[in-house]
Amino acid sequence: MIVVTGATGNVGRALVDRLLAAGAPVRALTRDPRRAALPGRAQVVPFRPDDPAALFTGATKLFLYAQAGTAPLLAAAREHGVRHVVLLSSGIIQEGADDTHPIHLMHATAERQVRDSGLDWTFLRPNAFATNALQYAPQIRAGDTVRGVFADGLSAPIHEDDIAAVAERALLDGGHEGTAHRLTGPEATSNAGQVEAIGEALGRKLAFVETDPAEAGRELFPHVPPQLLERLLETFAETVGVPPEITGTVREVTGTPARTFAQWARDHADDFRA
Repeated sequence: MIVVTGATGNVGRALVDRLLAAGAPVRALTRDPRRAALPGRAQVVPFRPDDPAALFTGATKLFLYAQAGTAPLLAAAREHGVRHVVLLSSGIIQEGADDTHPIHLMHATAERQVRDSGLDWTFLRPNAFATNALQYAPQIRAGDTVRGVFADGLSAPIHEDDIAAVAERALLDGGHEGTAHRLTGPEATSNAGQVEAIGEALGRKLAFVETDPAEAGRELFPHVPPQLLERLLETFAETVGVPPEITGTVREVTGTPARTFAQWARDHADDFRA
């Protein structure tokens, strides 16, 4: 049995589908099973850390979102038979990184707790998620102009299903224990280029208009606390004109090359339609 936290998230949902297709038994943890809309073959269980027996009995492997991980949860998982955890961490964890950055702190803490748990571990460290472009969806549904920050900011966004594909292999195959996989898409694209690619997927011509970061940041990330938003915008500013890290990990682990952002845009075109 493989336990999947965040089973209704972008990566978690894709992973549940992959594991079920491979014939693996899946226990999908979610805050609200009634709204999960997961495949019937998945065992959908409320994510209640105070009832670890219901979460982990009979399980040997765990896919863990950093936000869901705590030392007591990992101890309970080990007590109930889990032996290997695959953690969705972040590419911000690397040598020379700013270890005071809130995102670094969260993921470094999660990695440390997993290491300290005594479980075998595999860390997935993706950089930019292609799904971050969904922040533009309300504007694209409303018109052909997208207001955003740092038009020339560069990244190599990764398709969520490519992350899930690597997680699948880490969970089903041996040899990934003690490994940190750095994950990216196959090519660099600018923020303006992402909007252009979405327009092509929709058969429309979209224009990216660069705006003041503080103003646009509040519009694009209304639920992010001000202090964190300030650090995020600083991080985004550092990507302008700077070639991003690009790895071949997806191909190396899965045998299939990572998908381009243009492919992601085609896969998600309906998310941008009114």
